[in-house]
Amino acid sequence: MYKRNAQGWSKHIDFLLIDEISLQLAFILAVFLRLQFFAYTSVFYQNLGVMMALVDALVIVANNTMHNVFSRGYYRELTETFKHSFFVFAIVTILLFAMKYGDLFSRIIVFLTFIFHVIIGYGMRVLWKLLLKRRHKEKTKNLSMLVVVEPDKAEALLQKLTDKANGNYNIVGVVLTESTKAAEIAGYPVVAKLEDTADYICKKWIDSVYIDVSLQDERIIRLMDDCSLMAVPTHYHVPNMSRNGVKRFSEKVGGTTVLTTSINYVTPLQMAMKRLFDIIAGLVGSLLALLVIAIIGPIIKKQSPGPILFKQERIGQNGKRFYMYKIRSMHLDAEERKADLLEQNRVKDGMMFKLKFDPRIIGNEIMPDGTKKTGIGEFIRKTSLDEFPQFFCVLRGTMSTVGTRPPTIDEYLKYQYHHRARLAIKPGITGMWQVSGRSEITDFEEVVRLDTEYITNWSMGLDLKILFKTLAVPFTGKGAM
Repeated sequence: MYKRNAQGWSKHIDFLLIDEISLQLAFILAVFLRLQFFAYTSVFYQNLGVMMALVDALVIVANNTMHNVFSRGYYRELTETFKHSFFVFAIVTILLFAMKYGDLFSRIIVFLTFIFHVIIGYGMRVLWKLLLKRRHKEKTKNLSMLVVVEPDKAEALLQKLTDKANGNYNIVGVVLTESTKAAEIAGYPVVAKLEDTADYICKKWIDSVYIDVSLQDERIIRLMDDCSLMAVPTHYHVPNMSRNGVKRFSEKVGGTTVLTTSINYVTPLQMAMKRLFDIIAGLVGSLLALLVIAIIGPIIKKQSPGPILFKQERIGQNGKRFYMYKIRSMHLDAEERKADLLEQNRVKDGMMFKLKFDPRIIGNEIMPDGTKKTGIGEFIRKTSLDEFPQFFCVLRGTMSTVGTRPPTIDEYLKYQYHHRARLAIKPGITGMWQVSGRSEITDFEEVVRLDTEYITNWSMGLDLKILFKTLAVPFTGKGAM
């Protein structure tokens, strides 16, 4: 899922909040210097502070004060800050006199608040812009981009995309429209032929694809369709197409205008809300994980000597690899014994591995009379206690509380294009298919359909709905395996 910048006045809601904070700081400082007390201890000045805040927000939205805020130089930012503050206090002054409150408030306090608001507001805007620009550069360094370009345009485009002023994008490879013996262009490796690009993307860590090739080339149409099927965002230089099945919008990438397609997109505010929720859930979940480990750990070690935690390399968002942790519920030789149990796999196409009764689980035994005995391993799996260490990954940022289940490497290598759509977001501890049946669903295509439906319709409300359904699973054990 692609993170799209917000549009309209909400695009700079962070600057609105910063301006509100600077105004309140200016007001509190002015009251303290003039009257030597905290402004909000007085009912009269409480009302004045709230009035200023409302007027400030109204002027920002109505006057579009933050328009092109990033492109302003220091001098222009100072003049824009002064103009904005002047409008705010002109309106506040008019309101005070219109409501006949002028004699109740010190004019000096209003004047000092105006001066301090200009100074503090300007300083906070400048500092915030510097911080955001630095974060943007760091973010683009960690986002892998594949560039598809015509040979004669390659060097100039690569230079522009990797220029620090334009974002310093992390180019991991180049695909040329014409065959060449060159192993690299401008220091960047030529990683595939145009006809093989989709296969390359499917198996590698690629966050997005930048395309600067004429749409008259049918190979580009096929590539963009394949990227859409894999839910890999594409940036097409100079938007000039209309295709169904994906969301599209124009934006700036490296100083160029592109048409971006993606299965879905989120605004920075939505992304921040989801990450904040994950941090809170990660902290609480990690504490619970430590408690569960302390209780269950000794039992695991007694029945199956070895580490309490099971660590496994998984495939995360857009093909990026990471290590996932679980409380070990299987014997140490579980992976070696997997090959002997493939015929019993309930998922017929082999895209996942699920058994009705797994003898590799600690405590699971088939008795001489044929009855099946379960133990501690089956218990922690049915109650999902083994999942708690994944909150460490949530806190670290490699996983989310709600998302899609990360595949193992051997499963990932079998993926077709539409399967890769599951990797368009961070993997989650729980998700749509888990609350729709968990291991009772044995058709991998149904898993893909549910995960794709989740990504397409994502919202914080949907996440909360899935979480509430997940809370019931440990008590019912429905679908666990």
